[in-house]
Amino acid sequence: MHTSSLIGLVAAFSTQVFAACSGPTKIDDFSKWSTKTNSLGEWTSDDSSMSSISATSGVLNFKPKSGSYFYETFPCQAASSKELSAVQFTLKGPSQGSVVVELQTKASCSAASYSSYYTQVTGLTGNSQTITLPFTAFSGANGNAVTGLVWSGFSSNTVTWQLSNIALVCPTSGGSPSSAAPASSRAASSSAAPASSRASSSAAASVSSRAASSSAVSATRVSSSVASSVSRASSVSSARSTLATVSSSQASGTCAPLLIDDWISQSRLTFLFYNSFNYPTSADDSVQSLTVGKPSSNRVEIVPKGDGGYFYSQFPCVDASTKYGGISLRIKAPRGATLSVELDSSDNCDPVAAKTETHSSAELGWTFDGTEKLYSIPFSKYPSLNKAKLTTILFSGFSTTVSFGPMSFYCGNTVSEWVVAPVDGGSGSSSTVAAPPNPSATALVVDKFANANTNAMGNWHGGDDGMTLAYNGGKLTITSPDADYSFYTQVSGTCSDFNKYKGSYLHIAYSGTTKFTVALQQHNQGCNSEVAPFPETWDSADAERYAKNGNIYIPMSHFKVDFSRVIGFALKGFHTTESVTLSSIEIVPSVPAGFAIPPKDDTGTLVFACKRPNSFAFAIDDGIPGFAQDVLKIIREEKIKVTFFTVGAPLLDQGTNLTNVYKEMMSAGHQLALHSFTHPKMESLPDYAAIDWEYNEDIKAMKSQFNGLETPYFRPPFGNEGARMRARLAKAVGPKATITNWSVDVEDWLWAETSTPENQLTAFKRDVAKGGNLVVLHYLYPSTVQYLREFIQIAKATGKDLMRVDQCMEDPAAPPYVKGQ
Repeated sequence: MHTSSLIGLVAAFSTQVFAACSGPTKIDDFSKWSTKTNSLGEWTSDDSSMSSISATSGVLNFKPKSGSYFYETFPCQAASSKELSAVQFTLKGPSQGSVVVELQTKASCSAASYSSYYTQVTGLTGNSQTITLPFTAFSGANGNAVTGLVWSGFSSNTVTWQLSNIALVCPTSGGSPSSAAPASSRAASSSAAPASSRASSSAAASVSSRAASSSAVSATRVSSSVASSVSRASSVSSARSTLATVSSSQASGTCAPLLIDDWISQSRLTFLFYNSFNYPTSADDSVQSLTVGKPSSNRVEIVPKGDGGYFYSQFPCVDASTKYGGISLRIKAPRGATLSVELDSSDNCDPVAAKTETHSSAELGWTFDGTEKLYSIPFSKYPSLNKAKLTTILFSGFSTTVSFGPMSFYCGNTVSEWVVAPVDGGSGSSSTVAAPPNPSATALVVDKFANANTNAMGNWHGGDDGMTLAYNGGKLTITSPDADYSFYTQVSGTCSDFNKYKGSYLHIAYSGTTKFTVALQQHNQGCNSEVAPFPETWDSADAERYAKNGNIYIPMSHFKVDFSRVIGFALKGFHTTESVTLSSIEIVPSVPAGFAIPPKDDTGTLVFACKRPNSFAFAIDDGIPGFAQDVLKIIREEKIKVTFFTVGAPLLDQGTNLTNVYKEMMSAGHQLALHSFTHPKMESLPDYAAIDWEYNEDIKAMKSQFNGLETPYFRPPFGNEGARMRARLAKAVGPKATITNWSVDVEDWLWAETSTPENQLTAFKRDVAKGGNLVVLHYLYPSTVQYLREFIQIAKATGKDLMRVDQCMEDPAAPPYVKGQ
């Protein structure tokens, strides 16, 4: 953050000679506050981050909360070319108060992204003051491409502040600066530099949640839970620099362990970098791997690199002084293994400015023998720390591979452990009596795997790239390293009428794993593979539920599709790397005596396209909060409503400000829907419990942040779906569960950060030309946001009505569609 003294600012003005300046450029006199637009006709807002905010007689009055901010956006200003050289505004704040001002500039006005530069104004008097900040106060800023201003870091949230008369001014405009000014002359273009090689996610938070491409970038943690892992390194860090103190809220005399991490989710740990507190945790790539669920549930395996590496987990400044005696966890390590344990405390709850104390496993009295045991880290071993302000635990110097069990604070001096609560094991295995034979059905042999190109019906069969398919002696062995891959065997090159098989059974003879989904796929209405979507949909069954002794029998009636438009079968959603060997896929009229058939799971509805005639929907996944206002501005100006799919965990992280962002989107009439809690490939999760956790936590987060909001709409991260995740979604949200994929992909994940970002437009036009009408995109990248208006205009040019997903699905619970609103 750039900070410089008032004397330095005055000297900068007094010693420079300026060419003629035509006068100040007014940014905001707050005469249009009711429409959230400024004097330049652009968006201005606090994203609902303030306790209260209003404008009267040209003055903005607001009372901040912790983390509050206010910003002004405007068309890129070539200010220096106009001899405008400073930002000026009138501010009233508390006596001796301070505020951080952020100036956003681009390399040039034609550039897609901006950078952020900061200065802190201190020494407020309690009266209204005219503050004049030359661009030189924002070291590195480009005065010839100014795009925005942000005020944040307010020193008090107990008084009402006032802001008015915001302008870009000439060198001598507005008289002398007031006595309030930046505090020193130390300059930096980033306010979030990592404090050490391991503390990058503990770095001081950026003063603006809108610093989309500022240098305040975390190398280790995604703050916005962005919807694609490719975005991780570009996301703005929201790691905390000041943490609230947490103490037990239980009645006096009672205590329960306080969970730090239960290792329930791989994506929470290594995609979002959150622990059970929703606080930063990471190894910062210092170890070879962190694997959740290994060697068993609620465990994490740490495989070190040559130098041992480290792994840390932050707390919300825990007060352990009167309640907790230490931290416990189960550890499994071979005989002779060693490691060290560091604990940190901070008198002001700042994990960066912390006191540390480290002890080796030997000093803690630990020995390992290859079995899992409960180990304790008693706080009495760390006498130098402030037990009322504990902030971080760090393990380092791993001599070999170890695994940890659930880690928690234990009560008093008696070592105890966190016990993971039992969970529902998933779909019941209770069976029904097999349906009677269907005399009208004839046997249909679909595939005997005699060759690699066609099945027994002479139609195509094959698998996605990445699968291993081995044909040998009338058998096919499938090995899939990813739950995204599928094997297909078609019953027709177009639509096939399967109504005569509704009373029959699909039979698959196999050996090996049954951890996969069986799907019956439905063609589109035109039976045309050149029209999107293709396939139109499918229904799924979990093979494991229907398997016994090398045979899978699934009633055809368990597939809820249009039987007059069947394409074929797919084996997909493999949630194991183990192989399955197939010898036959066929339809049979009956099952062997005694073979039990489970009841059908409700699997919701899988959609790739709008159902409403002549409709088109933009369904937008999570992105970087800094781009949110740009997105809102575009869709507001284009007068359309859209749907946003949001990940749950970052909603609970105040540093992301996503809750406020989405509240504003909802207040503007846009739909908000589910996108999982931590953004995993849902069908890849190991068991029903892991899938349920994702849904249940996501639903709880949405309800808690948005006044009890409930929705049946879910977009699976990466589009990954299968029978298990579909069934558990239906259980979590009800029978109207709608798995919302897409028929128009802008391919931002592929092109946005390349030298040819315009290929996003090509991809969009291609899919729209095929008839696609349900979009996926992310507001992750400047180029994608830059193209959003053009995407919308291309869609409008088709003559279709642009609306929310629930509206385009003809959901009776959706608000009525009104064109142009």
